[in-house]
Amino acid sequence: MTREELEHIIRASADITDQYEFVIVGSQSMLGQVPRPEPEFTVSMEADIYPLQEPGLADRIDGAIGEGSRFHETYGYYAQGVGPETAVLPEGWLDRVHRIQNGNTNGRVGYCLDLVDLFLSKAAAGRDKDREFCMALIKHRHVVPDRALELVPRMPMENKARRTLRATIRRWAKAVREAGE
Repeated sequence: MTREELEHIIRASADITDQYEFVIVGSQSMLGQVPRPEPEFTVSMEADIYPLQEPGLADRIDGAIGEGSRFHETYGYYAQGVGPETAVLPEGWLDRVHRIQNGNTNGRVGYCLDLVDLFLSKAAAGRDKDREFCMALIKHRHVVPDRALELVPRMPMENKARRTLRATIRRWAKAVREAGE
């Protein structure tokens, strides 16, 4: 997905829900901070999105421009309406978002996660695709592991899970270093 495609999803989501502000979580939120990322970050054709003030309206987005919709068939990308609970994020994440608002969004606002918050969310999810994404963020120097480690205490999880998260981040950083990237 490109930045322009994400802007289209924000605009379409606004038309569907009559909302002004949206939160983009998941890998495509990267486009708020890095409008032209390396190709390995643009393979996903879905954007996870919800209206900031009325998250319950995400179902409308999913139904109208979600996977398998006419929108998806027409453009080759789609929105997945999600809720705030979809991403486990550190305290204060909303203060670090990157704003997308321009003519392509019809003046509506998309708040994209800061890369360190995106990294932590993906690391907490711990799926194989998340590991690859996080290691690529480290490799391309979009995320400094030490900064992510500083925010781990602000993650809404048990201490044991935080310890595991710290160990995971250190292991990934070491693997990227040892690969010479």
